[in-house]
Amino acid sequence: MKKVQWLPGFLFAVSLLVILLISSFEIAMYADFGFYQEEYEKYGVLADLDMTMEDVMHVTREMMAYLRGNRENLSVTATVGGREQDFFNEQDRFHMGEVQGLFLGGLGLRIGAVAVAAASLMALLFLKADVLRILSRAYQVTVGILAAFLAVLGIAVARDFNAVFTLFHEIFFDNDLWMFDPAEDYMIRMLPEGLFFDFVLRIGGLFVAGLIFVMVVFCGLRWCAHKGRGEARAAKA
Repeated sequence: MKKVQWLPGFLFAVSLLVILLISSFEIAMYADFGFYQEEYEKYGVLADLDMTMEDVMHVTREMMAYLRGNRENLSVTATVGGREQDFFNEQDRFHMGEVQGLFLGGLGLRIGAVAVAAASLMALLFLKADVLRILSRAYQVTVGILAAFLAVLGIAVARDFNAVFTLFHEIFFDNDLWMFDPAEDYMIRMLPEGLFFDFVLRIGGLFVAGLIFVMVVFCGLRWCAHKGRGEARAAKA
């Protein structure tokens, strides 16, 4: 019976990691639009586009609203090079439609992970397991495995971000419409590769901080539980 109890424990741990990862993406992308402005200034985006910061930020907010499903289409009028026009072209719209599908799919996956975590917790309670011990141990093992993978990924990103970035697109997209020509496309000028690299660091930092926070919470709860059992035994004695 005790071996059976570890299955929901690991399902809970994996679900928690999925929740933390997708939430890290969402927070990094939506919590602070000032970060986009800092990135645009850092990479000289305004000069490349011949646009004002106000117009670039308007385009950014509308694009991010679209990715979240809060806009029906990706058509945003802005002043580019002194001329008012639609910032996005058909290739932009097609590719960002695919990106929207990935993003909304991730949000749906997070909802599923919450359901799995809740079901796993109920299963542990039904099995009368030592819930705190199993969850904390399963989480530690799962994070340990993840840490090895993140270390390899981190080395790959540090050595050649472009190769990793390209591989990501080749895995998740079945066409080459994610490849843009900066001479012809405004969107890729607004979103240079350096911006994506900085976002990876931002998302990674949030994710690792979340992992550590949960680990500290589990350790704290186990310490409190152990202390409580010790005091209970002392009182009986």
